[in-house]
Amino acid sequence: MQEGTVAFLQMVGITAAIARHKQAGLPYLVYLRNPTFGGVLASWGSLGHVTIAEPGAAIGFLGARVYEALYGEPFPEGVQTAEHLAERGLIDAVVPHEDVADVADRALRVLAARQTLHTDVRGAERPTPEDGTDADDPEDHRTAWEVVTASRREDRPGVRRLLRTAATDVVGLSGTGAGEKDPGLLLALARFGGAPCVVLGQDRRGQSMSAPLGPAALREARRGMHLAEELRLPLVTLIDTPGAALSREAEEGGLAGEIARCLHDLVILKAPTLAVLLGQGTGGGALALVPADRVLATANGWLGPLPPEGASAIVHRDTTHAGEMAAAQGVRATDLWRAGIVDRVVPERPDAADEPQEFCLRLGRVLGEELAGLLGRDDTERLRSRLHRYRRLGR
Repeated sequence: MQEGTVAFLQMVGITAAIARHKQAGLPYLVYLRNPTFGGVLASWGSLGHVTIAEPGAAIGFLGARVYEALYGEPFPEGVQTAEHLAERGLIDAVVPHEDVADVADRALRVLAARQTLHTDVRGAERPTPEDGTDADDPEDHRTAWEVVTASRREDRPGVRRLLRTAATDVVGLSGTGAGEKDPGLLLALARFGGAPCVVLGQDRRGQSMSAPLGPAALREARRGMHLAEELRLPLVTLIDTPGAALSREAEEGGLAGEIARCLHDLVILKAPTLAVLLGQGTGGGALALVPADRVLATANGWLGPLPPEGASAIVHRDTTHAGEMAAAQGVRATDLWRAGIVDRVVPERPDAADEPQEFCLRLGRVLGEELAGLLGRDDTERLRSRLHRYRRLGR
Protein backbone atom coordinates (compact mmCIF):
# COMPACT_ATOMS: atom_id res chain seq x y z
CA MET A 1 0.00 0.00 0.00
CA GLN A 2 2.84 2.38 0.83
CA GLU A 3 4.97 1.56 -2.23
CA GLY A 4 2.38 1.19 -5.00
CA THR A 5 1.83 -0.97 -8.06
CA VAL A 6 5.47 -1.71 -8.87
CA ALA A 7 5.87 -3.25 -5.42
CA PHE A 8 2.55 -5.07 -5.86
CA LEU A 9 3.85 -6.79 -9.00
CA GLN A 10 6.86 -8.21 -7.13
CA MET A 11 4.48 -11.05 -6.22
CA VAL A 12 4.94 -12.27 -9.79
CA GLY A 13 8.73 -12.36 -9.60
CA ILE A 14 8.71 -14.07 -6.22
CA THR A 15 6.26 -16.69 -7.49
CA ALA A 16 8.42 -17.26 -10.58
CA ALA A 17 11.47 -17.88 -8.39
CA ILE A 18 9.54 -20.44 -6.37
CA ALA A 19 8.30 -22.11 -9.56
CA ARG A 20 11.88 -22.50 -10.80
CA HIS A 21 12.94 -23.87 -7.41
CA LYS A 22 10.17 -26.49 -7.52
CA GLN A 23 10.83 -27.36 -11.17
CA ALA A 24 14.32 -28.36 -10.08
CA GLY A 25 12.74 -31.01 -7.83
CA LEU A 26 13.67 -29.16 -4.65
CA PRO A 27 11.45 -29.23 -1.56
CA TYR A 28 9.62 -26.09 -0.45
CA LEU A 29 8.27 -25.95 3.11
CA VAL A 30 6.14 -23.10 4.47
CA TYR A 31 5.48 -22.05 8.09
CA LEU A 32 2.80 -19.38 8.39
CA ARG A 33 3.13 -17.18 11.46
CA ASN A 34 0.91 -14.55 13.03
CA PRO A 35 -0.16 -12.55 11.05
CA THR A 36 0.03 -13.69 7.40
CA PHE A 37 -2.18 -11.71 5.02
CA GLY A 38 -2.59 -10.34 1.52
CA GLY A 39 0.15 -10.70 -1.04
CA VAL A 40 2.25 -13.03 1.11
CA LEU A 41 -0.56 -15.57 1.34
CA ALA A 42 -1.44 -15.04 -2.32
CA SER A 43 2.10 -15.85 -3.50
CA TRP A 44 4.91 -17.68 -1.70
CA GLY A 45 2.84 -18.43 1.41
CA SER A 46 0.47 -20.78 -0.45
CA LEU A 47 2.87 -22.73 -2.68
CA GLY A 48 4.51 -25.11 -0.21
CA HIS A 49 4.83 -28.84 -0.70
CA VAL A 50 4.16 -28.91 3.04
CA THR A 51 2.38 -25.96 4.67
CA ILE A 52 1.95 -25.62 8.43
CA ALA A 53 1.03 -22.70 10.69
CA GLU A 54 1.56 -21.59 14.26
CA PRO A 55 -1.32 -22.03 16.72
CA GLY A 56 -3.76 -19.13 16.81
CA ALA A 57 -2.18 -17.37 13.84
CA ALA A 58 -4.38 -14.88 11.97
CA ILE A 59 -4.16 -15.89 8.30
CA GLY A 60 -6.18 -14.62 5.36
CA PHE A 61 -6.28 -12.69 2.13
CA LEU A 62 -8.40 -9.65 2.97
CA GLY A 63 -7.75 -7.76 6.19
CA ALA A 64 -10.73 -7.50 8.55
CA ARG A 65 -10.40 -3.72 8.80
CA VAL A 66 -10.56 -3.33 5.02
CA TYR A 67 -13.57 -5.62 4.81
CA GLU A 68 -15.47 -3.61 7.42
CA ALA A 69 -14.62 -0.33 5.70
CA LEU A 70 -15.79 -1.64 2.31
CA TYR A 71 -18.92 -3.52 3.37
CA GLY A 72 -19.96 -1.77 6.57
CA GLU A 73 -19.99 -4.88 8.75
CA PRO A 74 -17.35 -6.86 10.62
CA PHE A 75 -15.74 -9.89 9.00
CA PRO A 76 -17.08 -13.20 10.42
CA GLU A 77 -15.11 -14.35 13.44
CA GLY A 78 -13.04 -17.53 13.41
CA VAL A 79 -12.60 -17.75 9.64
CA GLN A 80 -9.09 -16.32 9.33
CA THR A 81 -7.35 -18.58 11.84
CA ALA A 82 -4.75 -21.31 11.43
CA GLU A 83 -7.07 -23.84 13.06
CA HIS A 84 -9.96 -23.07 10.70
CA LEU A 85 -7.70 -23.30 7.65
CA ALA A 86 -6.43 -26.70 8.80
CA GLU A 87 -9.98 -27.91 9.36
CA ARG A 88 -10.90 -26.86 5.83
CA GLY A 89 -7.91 -28.57 4.19
CA LEU A 90 -6.18 -25.31 3.23
CA ILE A 91 -3.04 -26.05 5.26
CA ASP A 92 -1.60 -29.36 6.43
CA ALA A 93 -1.34 -28.83 10.18
CA VAL A 94 -1.09 -26.43 13.10
CA VAL A 95 2.31 -26.86 14.74
CA PRO A 96 3.77 -25.13 17.83
CA HIS A 97 7.10 -23.35 17.40
CA GLU A 98 8.98 -25.96 19.42
CA ASP A 99 7.87 -28.75 17.05
CA VAL A 100 8.68 -27.06 13.74
CA ALA A 101 12.25 -28.38 13.59
CA ASP A 102 11.03 -31.96 14.05
CA VAL A 103 8.44 -31.64 11.27
CA ALA A 104 10.98 -30.04 8.93
CA ASP A 105 13.54 -32.72 9.74
CA ARG A 106 11.15 -35.57 8.99
CA ALA A 107 9.90 -33.92 5.80
CA LEU A 108 13.40 -33.24 4.49
CA ARG A 109 14.53 -36.78 5.34
CA VAL A 110 11.84 -38.02 2.96
CA LEU A 111 12.25 -35.33 0.32
CA ALA A 112 16.03 -35.66 0.17
CA ALA A 113 16.15 -39.46 0.50
CA ARG A 114 16.36 -40.14 -3.22
CA GLN A 115 19.86 -38.66 -3.27
CA THR A 116 21.01 -40.88 -0.37
CA LEU A 117 18.97 -43.99 -1.14
CA HIS A 118 21.98 -46.22 -1.77
CA THR A 119 23.09 -45.73 1.84
CA ASP A 120 19.63 -45.56 3.42
CA VAL A 121 18.47 -48.96 2.16
CA ARG A 122 21.74 -50.77 2.91
CA GLY A 123 20.74 -51.56 6.48
CA ALA A 124 17.02 -52.02 5.78
CA GLU A 125 15.40 -55.32 6.59
CA ARG A 126 14.90 -57.25 3.37
CA PRO A 127 11.87 -59.40 2.52
CA THR A 128 12.17 -63.15 2.99
CA PRO A 129 10.84 -65.75 0.50
CA GLU A 130 7.90 -66.22 2.89
CA ASP A 131 6.89 -62.58 2.28
CA GLY A 132 5.75 -63.49 -1.24
CA THR A 133 7.39 -63.00 -4.64
CA ASP A 134 6.25 -62.40 -8.20
CA ALA A 135 6.73 -66.08 -8.99
CA ASP A 136 4.54 -67.42 -6.19
CA ASP A 137 1.26 -68.91 -7.33
CA PRO A 138 -1.04 -67.86 -4.48
CA GLU A 139 -2.94 -70.80 -3.07
CA ASP A 140 -6.73 -70.85 -3.12
CA HIS A 141 -7.36 -71.31 0.58
CA ARG A 142 -10.44 -69.12 0.57
CA THR A 143 -13.41 -68.61 -1.68
CA ALA A 144 -14.01 -65.19 -3.19
CA TRP A 145 -16.79 -64.50 -0.69
CA GLU A 146 -14.54 -65.51 2.23
CA VAL A 147 -11.93 -63.04 0.96
CA VAL A 148 -14.50 -60.25 0.72
CA THR A 149 -15.75 -61.06 4.22
CA ALA A 150 -12.20 -61.09 5.64
CA SER A 151 -11.46 -57.69 4.07
CA ARG A 152 -14.44 -56.21 5.90
CA ARG A 153 -13.38 -57.19 9.41
CA GLU A 154 -13.46 -54.11 11.63
CA ASP A 155 -10.17 -55.10 13.29
CA ARG A 156 -8.30 -55.44 10.00
CA PRO A 157 -5.20 -53.16 9.94
CA GLY A 158 -5.45 -50.23 7.57
CA VAL A 159 -3.21 -47.49 6.30
CA ARG A 160 -2.77 -45.82 9.70
CA ARG A 161 -1.61 -49.03 11.37
CA LEU A 162 0.74 -49.71 8.46
CA LEU A 163 2.38 -46.28 8.73
CA ARG A 164 2.71 -46.52 12.53
CA THR A 165 4.26 -49.98 12.36
CA ALA A 166 6.36 -50.12 9.21
CA ALA A 167 7.17 -46.57 8.03
CA THR A 168 9.65 -43.95 9.23
CA ASP A 169 9.78 -40.15 8.96
CA VAL A 170 6.02 -39.92 8.43
CA VAL A 171 4.71 -36.40 7.79
CA GLY A 172 0.95 -36.17 7.51
CA LEU A 173 -0.50 -33.81 4.92
CA SER A 174 -4.13 -32.74 4.78
CA GLY A 175 -6.66 -31.58 2.26
CA THR A 176 -6.56 -30.38 -1.30
CA GLY A 177 -5.07 -26.99 -0.41
CA ALA A 178 -8.20 -25.53 -2.03
CA GLY A 179 -10.71 -25.79 0.78
CA GLU A 180 -11.62 -29.48 0.68
CA LYS A 181 -10.79 -32.33 3.03
CA ASP A 182 -12.15 -35.88 3.14
CA PRO A 183 -11.55 -38.18 6.13
CA GLY A 184 -11.59 -41.19 3.81
CA LEU A 185 -8.22 -40.27 2.26
CA LEU A 186 -4.88 -40.11 4.09
CA LEU A 187 -2.03 -38.20 2.43
CA ALA A 188 1.52 -38.35 3.81
CA LEU A 189 5.22 -38.33 3.13
CA ALA A 190 6.98 -41.44 4.44
CA ARG A 191 9.82 -43.92 4.01
CA PHE A 192 9.70 -47.71 3.86
CA GLY A 193 13.04 -49.44 4.34
CA GLY A 194 14.78 -46.11 3.70
CA ALA A 195 13.02 -45.58 0.36
CA PRO A 196 11.00 -42.33 0.16
CA CYS A 197 7.47 -41.98 -1.16
CA VAL A 198 4.26 -40.01 -1.19
CA VAL A 199 1.50 -42.13 0.34
CA LEU A 200 -2.15 -41.98 -0.75
CA GLY A 201 -4.13 -44.28 1.50
CA GLN A 202 -7.85 -44.87 1.62
CA ASP A 203 -8.46 -44.79 5.36
CA ARG A 204 -10.97 -47.45 6.43
CA ARG A 205 -11.56 -45.57 9.70
CA GLY A 206 -12.70 -42.46 7.84
CA GLN A 207 -15.27 -44.18 5.62
CA SER A 208 -18.77 -45.33 6.50
CA MET A 209 -22.23 -45.63 4.98
CA SER A 210 -23.00 -42.15 6.28
CA ALA A 211 -19.63 -40.70 5.18
CA PRO A 212 -18.39 -42.62 2.12
CA LEU A 213 -15.42 -41.70 -0.03
CA GLY A 214 -16.38 -38.54 -1.92
CA PRO A 215 -15.01 -36.52 -4.84
CA ALA A 216 -12.99 -34.33 -2.45
CA ALA A 217 -10.95 -37.41 -1.49
CA LEU A 218 -10.01 -37.95 -5.12
CA ARG A 219 -9.10 -34.28 -5.52
CA GLU A 220 -6.87 -34.68 -2.45
CA ALA A 221 -5.39 -37.79 -4.07
CA ARG A 222 -4.58 -35.78 -7.18
CA ARG A 223 -2.74 -33.28 -5.00
CA GLY A 224 -0.57 -36.20 -3.86
CA MET A 225 0.03 -37.29 -7.46
CA HIS A 226 1.21 -33.82 -8.45
CA LEU A 227 3.36 -33.65 -5.32
CA ALA A 228 5.09 -36.91 -6.27
CA GLU A 229 5.74 -35.65 -9.77
CA GLU A 230 7.13 -32.29 -8.60
CA LEU A 231 9.39 -33.89 -6.00
CA ARG A 232 10.35 -36.83 -8.23
CA LEU A 233 9.32 -39.26 -5.53
CA PRO A 234 7.56 -42.61 -5.93
CA LEU A 235 3.81 -42.62 -5.29
CA VAL A 236 2.25 -45.41 -3.22
CA THR A 237 -1.53 -45.83 -3.37
CA LEU A 238 -3.14 -48.01 -0.70
CA ILE A 239 -6.61 -49.11 -1.77
CA ASP A 240 -9.15 -49.99 0.91
CA THR A 241 -12.69 -48.75 0.29
CA PRO A 242 -16.22 -50.14 0.48
CA GLY A 243 -17.03 -47.84 -2.42
CA ALA A 244 -17.32 -44.20 -3.40
CA ALA A 245 -20.28 -42.05 -2.46
CA LEU A 246 -23.51 -42.62 -4.37
CA SER A 247 -25.45 -39.45 -3.72
CA ARG A 248 -26.65 -36.17 -5.11
CA GLU A 249 -23.68 -34.42 -3.47
CA ALA A 250 -21.25 -36.80 -5.15
CA GLU A 251 -22.87 -36.25 -8.54
CA GLU A 252 -22.85 -32.49 -8.15
CA GLY A 253 -19.28 -32.64 -6.85
CA GLY A 254 -18.11 -34.35 -10.03
CA LEU A 255 -17.29 -37.84 -8.73
CA ALA A 256 -17.18 -39.48 -12.17
CA GLY A 257 -14.96 -36.73 -13.52
CA GLU A 258 -12.58 -37.04 -10.57
CA ILE A 259 -12.26 -40.81 -11.14
CA ALA A 260 -11.45 -40.09 -14.79
CA ARG A 261 -8.90 -37.42 -13.87
CA CYS A 262 -7.20 -39.72 -11.34
CA LEU A 263 -6.91 -42.44 -13.99
CA HIS A 264 -5.57 -39.89 -16.48
CA ASP A 265 -3.00 -38.50 -14.06
CA LEU A 266 -1.79 -41.90 -12.86
CA VAL A 267 -1.41 -43.40 -16.32
CA ILE A 268 0.88 -40.60 -17.51
CA LEU A 269 2.52 -39.66 -14.18
CA LYS A 270 6.28 -39.28 -14.58
CA ALA A 271 6.93 -40.42 -11.00
CA PRO A 272 7.29 -44.14 -10.19
CA THR A 273 3.99 -45.62 -9.01
CA LEU A 274 3.13 -48.56 -6.75
CA ALA A 275 -0.47 -49.61 -5.99
CA VAL A 276 -1.48 -51.95 -3.17
CA LEU A 277 -4.87 -53.64 -2.77
CA LEU A 278 -4.80 -53.45 1.00
CA GLY A 279 -8.38 -54.54 1.65
CA GLN A 280 -11.68 -53.81 -0.05
CA GLY A 281 -11.41 -52.67 -3.65
CA THR A 282 -14.94 -51.62 -4.50
CA GLY A 283 -15.85 -49.89 -7.72
CA GLY A 284 -14.61 -46.65 -9.22
CA GLY A 285 -13.35 -45.31 -5.90
CA ALA A 286 -10.82 -48.16 -5.84
CA LEU A 287 -10.09 -48.15 -9.57
CA ALA A 288 -9.12 -44.48 -9.40
CA LEU A 289 -5.93 -45.40 -7.50
CA VAL A 290 -5.04 -48.69 -9.24
CA PRO A 291 -3.00 -47.79 -12.39
CA ALA A 292 0.67 -48.18 -11.48
CA ASP A 293 4.05 -49.49 -12.59
CA ARG A 294 3.69 -52.26 -10.03
CA VAL A 295 0.48 -53.56 -8.43
CA LEU A 296 0.51 -55.60 -5.23
CA ALA A 297 -2.32 -57.22 -3.32
CA THR A 298 -2.61 -58.62 0.16
CA ALA A 299 -3.97 -62.15 0.28
CA ASN A 300 -7.41 -60.89 1.32
CA GLY A 301 -7.36 -57.84 -0.90
CA TRP A 302 -9.72 -57.73 -3.85
CA LEU A 303 -10.96 -55.55 -6.70
CA GLY A 304 -14.39 -55.52 -8.33
CA PRO A 305 -16.67 -53.17 -10.26
CA LEU A 306 -19.25 -53.10 -7.42
CA PRO A 307 -19.67 -54.69 -4.01
CA PRO A 308 -20.71 -58.30 -4.75
CA GLU A 309 -24.14 -57.57 -3.30
CA GLY A 310 -24.59 -54.78 -5.87
CA ALA A 311 -23.44 -57.02 -8.71
CA SER A 312 -25.94 -59.65 -7.56
CA ALA A 313 -28.73 -57.06 -7.49
CA ILE A 314 -28.01 -56.11 -11.11
CA VAL A 315 -27.74 -59.64 -12.49
CA HIS A 316 -30.10 -61.60 -10.23
CA ARG A 317 -32.32 -58.82 -8.83
CA ASP A 318 -31.43 -59.90 -5.28
CA THR A 319 -28.37 -59.90 -3.03
CA THR A 320 -28.33 -63.60 -2.20
CA HIS A 321 -26.01 -64.43 -5.10
CA ALA A 322 -23.21 -62.10 -3.88
CA GLY A 323 -20.72 -64.92 -3.29
CA GLU A 324 -21.46 -66.42 -6.67
CA MET A 325 -20.94 -63.07 -8.39
CA ALA A 326 -17.64 -62.44 -6.57
CA ALA A 327 -16.34 -65.80 -7.80
CA ALA A 328 -17.58 -65.26 -11.35
CA GLN A 329 -16.02 -61.78 -11.59
CA GLY A 330 -12.59 -62.97 -10.41
CA VAL A 331 -12.17 -60.38 -7.68
CA ARG A 332 -9.67 -62.20 -5.42
CA ALA A 333 -5.96 -61.38 -5.27
CA THR A 334 -5.35 -64.93 -6.55
CA ASP A 335 -7.54 -64.35 -9.60
CA LEU A 336 -6.04 -60.91 -10.23
CA TRP A 337 -2.50 -62.36 -10.10
CA ARG A 338 -3.38 -65.02 -12.66
CA ALA A 339 -5.01 -62.41 -14.90
CA GLY A 340 -1.84 -60.30 -14.86
CA ILE A 341 -3.50 -57.42 -13.01
CA VAL A 342 -1.49 -57.98 -9.81
CA ASP A 343 2.27 -58.58 -9.85
CA ARG A 344 2.77 -59.88 -6.33
CA VAL A 345 0.60 -61.14 -3.48
CA VAL A 346 1.66 -60.49 0.12
CA PRO A 347 0.59 -63.39 2.37
CA GLU A 348 -1.68 -63.17 5.40
CA ARG A 349 -1.35 -65.88 8.04
CA PRO A 350 -4.21 -66.59 7.90
CA ASP A 351 -5.71 -63.14 8.16
CA ALA A 352 -4.14 -59.69 8.64
CA ALA A 353 -6.59 -59.01 11.46
CA ASP A 354 -5.18 -62.00 13.36
CA GLU A 355 -1.55 -60.86 13.02
CA PRO A 356 -1.66 -57.07 12.55
CA GLN A 357 1.90 -56.35 13.70
CA GLU A 358 3.54 -59.13 11.70
CA PHE A 359 1.40 -58.38 8.65
CA CYS A 360 2.30 -54.67 8.63
CA LEU A 361 6.01 -55.40 9.05
CA ARG A 362 5.83 -57.95 6.22
CA LEU A 363 4.10 -55.49 3.91
CA GLY A 364 6.55 -52.74 4.94
CA ARG A 365 9.51 -54.93 3.94
CA VAL A 366 7.94 -55.63 0.57
CA LEU A 367 7.15 -51.95 -0.01
CA GLY A 368 10.76 -50.99 0.75
CA GLU A 369 12.06 -53.51 -1.77
CA GLU A 370 9.53 -52.52 -4.42
CA LEU A 371 10.23 -48.80 -4.04
CA ALA A 372 13.98 -49.30 -4.29
CA GLY A 373 13.43 -51.34 -7.44
CA LEU A 374 11.26 -48.67 -9.03
CA LEU A 375 13.78 -45.93 -8.24
CA GLY A 376 16.46 -47.99 -9.97
CA ARG A 377 14.57 -48.21 -13.27
CA ASP A 378 14.95 -45.94 -16.29
CA ASP A 379 12.07 -43.44 -16.31
CA THR A 380 11.37 -43.72 -20.06
CA GLU A 381 11.35 -47.52 -20.00
CA ARG A 382 9.19 -47.58 -16.90
CA LEU A 383 6.52 -45.29 -18.38
CA ARG A 384 6.50 -47.22 -21.66
CA SER A 385 6.06 -50.47 -19.74
CA ARG A 386 3.17 -49.00 -17.69
CA LEU A 387 1.27 -47.89 -20.79
CA HIS A 388 1.86 -51.25 -22.49
CA ARG A 389 0.60 -53.07 -19.39
CA TYR A 390 -2.86 -51.53 -19.64
CA ARG A 391 -3.06 -51.66 -23.45
CA ARG A 392 -2.63 -55.45 -23.45
CA LEU A 393 -4.76 -56.18 -20.36
CA GLY A 394 -7.50 -58.70 -21.15
CA ARG A 395 -6.16 -59.51 -24.63
